[in-house]
Amino acid sequence: MMMRIRYVQPGDLEDIYQLAEKAGFGLTSLQPHREKLLARIQRACDTVQGLTKKADQVYLFVLEDTQINKVVGLCGIEVALGLSEPWYNFHVGTQVHTSSALGVYKALPTLFLSNDHTNCSELCTLFLDPDYRKNSNGKFLSKIRFLFIAAFQSLFEKKIVAEMRGFSDEKGESPFWDAVGHKFFNIEFNKADYLSGTGQKAFIAELMPRYPLYIDMLPEEAQAVIGKVHPNTVPASKLLYEEGLRYQGYVDIFDGGATLEADVENLRAMKQSQSVQVKIVDQVSSALSSGPMIVANDDYNDYKAILVAHCPENAVLQLTASEAAQLEVQDGGHVRLLSVNVSGEKACL
Repeated sequence: MMMRIRYVQPGDLEDIYQLAEKAGFGLTSLQPHREKLLARIQRACDTVQGLTKKADQVYLFVLEDTQINKVVGLCGIEVALGLSEPWYNFHVGTQVHTSSALGVYKALPTLFLSNDHTNCSELCTLFLDPDYRKNSNGKFLSKIRFLFIAAFQSLFEKKIVAEMRGFSDEKGESPFWDAVGHKFFNIEFNKADYLSGTGQKAFIAELMPRYPLYIDMLPEEAQAVIGKVHPNTVPASKLLYEEGLRYQGYVDIFDGGATLEADVENLRAMKQSQSVQVKIVDQVSSALSSGPMIVANDDYNDYKAILVAHCPENAVLQLTASEAAQLEVQDGGHVRLLSVNVSGEKACL
């Protein structure tokens, strides 16, 4: 099985629609709506071709099983949030109430509606077919975005964020939404989630509270999920922590899920990815065997990446003819690589 990552194409629509049907609740940017999916795919294609303004730019990558020519995973990067319509989240802050006369001092946690992540880049739309959640495919799909950013840093903003899916039960119900959003919107969580995912966000600005919400006044069930992630999303959040992102007190306004963030310059891929020369060989030397390495061709117009299981030697990476063909690179060309596992980095340096 040869897995390859490349840019999305309009012909991927049906495969992506099937992925959207499998994604279930909570992945707002991957809803089973063909017209919306096709528009987003086209926006990504136009971005690569330089046909979109900054506010609309998005890069979408697909994981393809090249043996059966099927797309089995998707991930993306939004270039700049909040430039065409406001980008909202809650900031978990503190409101102090004090009275010297009464000897009272209270520091109370609050939720405050925020646009602080305006003009940040965003990691988004990560989903992998459950049948392919093996052989480092999930890590490959998540981490290719960091390698792409390392290669083309000037395309992105100085800060990167990622909204983690918040807690919801097996019925798709969110205790945070029931305690907060439902009070102002009077619609069910799944409906609000769908409207947000299909771009209908104007109602958020019109109806959300403009003053701090005291967390202590919320039901315990809602308090408990603020800044948490859905159990199914825990592996994805751990991968982002490995790459340098952290929770800094911002949560999703719908389900209370954590938003992770980092300065791009502090990402692991910025510090540890390498550009090396290609040497095409009949068989890769067994002495170079290692943990999985992501290898990308750094061709902006036709970006491709694969996994290999060996290290470079003296800034030269051996590739078989088949691997080179998947990347569309020639002998003597250059590729960029990054260890999939953080622990595997030292072995190759």
